[in-house]
Amino acid sequence: MSYMGNSTASFVARLLTSYACLVLCAIYGVFASLFLRLIGQHRISQWATARAFKHTMAWATGVEFEIVAGQNNLDTRPAVFIGNHQTALDVLLLGTIFPKFCSVTAKKSLARMPFLGWFMALSGTVFIDRANRATARKAFEGAANEIKRERQSVFIFPEGTRSYAEEPMLLGFKKGAFHLAIQAGVPIVPVVTGCYWGILGARERRFRAGKIPVKILKPIPTNNLNADDVERLTRYTRDIMLRELIQLTESPKGQQAAKATLEDAVPSMTVKNRSTTTNSSSSSIDSSLNEVATSAAKASGTDDSNDTTAQRERGVAT
Repeated sequence: MSYMGNSTASFVARLLTSYACLVLCAIYGVFASLFLRLIGQHRISQWATARAFKHTMAWATGVEFEIVAGQNNLDTRPAVFIGNHQTALDVLLLGTIFPKFCSVTAKKSLARMPFLGWFMALSGTVFIDRANRATARKAFEGAANEIKRERQSVFIFPEGTRSYAEEPMLLGFKKGAFHLAIQAGVPIVPVVTGCYWGILGARERRFRAGKIPVKILKPIPTNNLNADDVERLTRYTRDIMLRELIQLTESPKGQQAAKATLEDAVPSMTVKNRSTTTNSSSSSIDSSLNEVATSAAKASGTDDSNDTTAQRERGVAT
């Protein structure tokens, strides 16, 4: 009984501290955005505020996201960055991985929130009204123009909502990010975060300190693709992200974040079964890849681009 009381108290204390850090950094972001606009550097406002949140949270709560592979892929500019969405803690993920000259997309209702909404509006957030398809499409068209004109990247959670995953899994991907990448003619850079249910489990009233592993995958080119390729590109990207998510979660660092206690962070008994799933998924990836590469070749009007595009894309999947 005493343990449960201490666990709940720790959960509430760390949760309130996190919200305090978020509000504090949002206020900082408002003033930072105003100042950076005055000196013509407003496009790095979200990067500056994200870094402040990262360091504040590490100091106040002991929770950190750690890039374990692919750091150099964050230098891709412009690009559409996408990531798996587990909980509200993913805001801290942005604090770690957010590159300069990048903006987030967010649901329109967030614009009305004090401090956070003000900061997001001042720093160039692309607000999406999910209830209105026409205005959402217009917002993405504006974002595509911004990407091409200013070389400004965008970060999107393609699942569209939080999964609250207790194991490595992904919800279905919405296609907006892929339409945007093809429309702007820029690569997609997948960001994969290991399952961190062991660090934050809301239903279990668990929120402990720890490091959460993140892997930045190689850019996926969208050259010569068109709207007809969106379905296959979406499926291909989700497949490789799921494969990497399973592998990352099963790694030693992944286990430390996925398990409720560090004592439980041992290799999972289901690794073999998941490896079988991963192998079958790889076949699906190759099939999807070939379809996308073929479409790109036809669009470009060259007979030999199928092989070269496929070879370049396979480098992403390995």
